[in-house]
Amino acid sequence: MRFIFDRNTWQEIYGSISKNKTRTIITVIGVLWGIFIYIVLSGAAKGLDNGFEKQFENVAMNSMFAWAQNTSMPYKGFKTGRQLQLKLKDVTVLENRIAEIQYIAPRNVKGIFGSGPAQIIRGTKSGNYAVYGDYPVLTKIATKKIYDGGRFINDEDIDQARKVCVIGERTQKEIFEKGEDPIGGFIRIDNVFFQVVGVHKFTPGGGFESDSDIYIPFSTFRKLYNTGEDVSWLTIAAYDDADVIQVEKDVKTLLKSIHNVNPKDERAFGSFNLGEIFNRIVGFAEGLTFLSLVVGIATILAGVIGIGNILLISVKERTKELGVRRALGATPREVRALIIMESVLLTMIAGVIGIILGAGVLSLINRFTQDSDFPYANPTVPIPYVLGALAIMVVLGTLIGLIPAQRAVSIKPIDALREE
Repeated sequence: MRFIFDRNTWQEIYGSISKNKTRTIITVIGVLWGIFIYIVLSGAAKGLDNGFEKQFENVAMNSMFAWAQNTSMPYKGFKTGRQLQLKLKDVTVLENRIAEIQYIAPRNVKGIFGSGPAQIIRGTKSGNYAVYGDYPVLTKIATKKIYDGGRFINDEDIDQARKVCVIGERTQKEIFEKGEDPIGGFIRIDNVFFQVVGVHKFTPGGGFESDSDIYIPFSTFRKLYNTGEDVSWLTIAAYDDADVIQVEKDVKTLLKSIHNVNPKDERAFGSFNLGEIFNRIVGFAEGLTFLSLVVGIATILAGVIGIGNILLISVKERTKELGVRRALGATPREVRALIIMESVLLTMIAGVIGIILGAGVLSLINRFTQDSDFPYANPTVPIPYVLGALAIMVVLGTLIGLIPAQRAVSIKPIDALREE
């Protein structure tokens, strides 16, 4: 142990490295490049993962949307092209028959999907906006950020069909005076007065909404627009451990059965599976991380082997020197440790520089993507992963150093002194 901390030992290692600077630098770059690739690719994959998590942070990961379309096959006397319509009773059937469904929210809307927007009036200001009829359960699937002092629709609003609404932040700016508190104020929605109970901040990823949308109780929407039991579409969230793809199939199969649709008709009901898309993104990010690990380790291994070759050449060039050390009493253990320490030092230097350069590149990527619309955020590599990669490099450096170290130990003092 004293030998390791001996100043002369490190001076000798430095002298050995200095004799072949160009060759050493080129070989070290091989190891450096390996850890650099690993850090950058792993960080990039994590940034992609973080970006999509941030994009969908306000909506349940295992969620999907389903809506009715036209049939494309005849069935039980019904002709092709029949227009289907989701009903409120479908919600109860789906909840009771599909155990994997955690939440289901029937939704109605005026202002998208071909229907004209509602006219909103307050005083002398007016505008056209989309109006949604919703249940409170929607917020369990897609979070609605409500500004302080306000609230979203609650169960009492539904039960009593209250004329209350939650407006968007842009709607507030356009129909309320600057600085005016909209909470408690009244607006007219298609000539019917509604009291504002909340202002929502726009959060992407929750469906088709924008920052100007207005939410009213589903029961009030039915009375206002005479929609009866009709439902525009269903927003569904499955349990976290459920197979959301299978849930989607089960939902569409059950809806076909309820509405007398041919089981083979794939066009009768439309769907959009957010959970499936998110799982694909996560899988891609994990694949990229694994690829970075494989490429990084392969490159590091190639670089470490290069270091081993340099040390073999160094041992051959230092045959006389090593022979003198042995003749003066140096033990095989000390000679072996000298060569291994040199191998580990070169590997460590390359690893640390590679980590620093990789972190610098990730920092630049983060800076250029912060204000971008592309779903990308905080590309980083967890510290345990970095330390693990560094540990692997040290182990490889030690193992590869054993080859030239054994070559050095095998040199007999008398043969070494005969060199030249």
